[in-house]
Amino acid sequence: MSVIISTKISGDTSVFAKSLEERADEYRQWGERGRAAGAIHHQFALGDGFVLVVDEWESTEAFHKFFGDSEIQAFIASAGGDPGVAPEITMGESVDSADKY
Repeated sequence: MSVIISTKISGDTSVFAKSLEERADEYRQWGERGRAAGAIHHQFALGDGFVLVVDEWESTEAFHKFFGDSEIQAFIASAGGDPGVAPEITMGESVDSADKY
């Protein structure tokens, strides 16, 4: 069974939004690495002073291995993430329901 993970990363959302355009190739490479590591779905959302990442992963272990890598942490910081504030991570087992789409 897969897991749904939300990760709230505090930081400068204007730097992040700019990086989405200027560093698109790097984001594509991270997407490929994530899929190879067990990511199934991935999406960003912007909030007031934070980026919300909503993912589906094959397992919590796969997510922790990927997200704990020093390279991804450095990339997040370079894209506006505040390295002084730990991300808020919430996860749960994905379940099917009659209203799922």
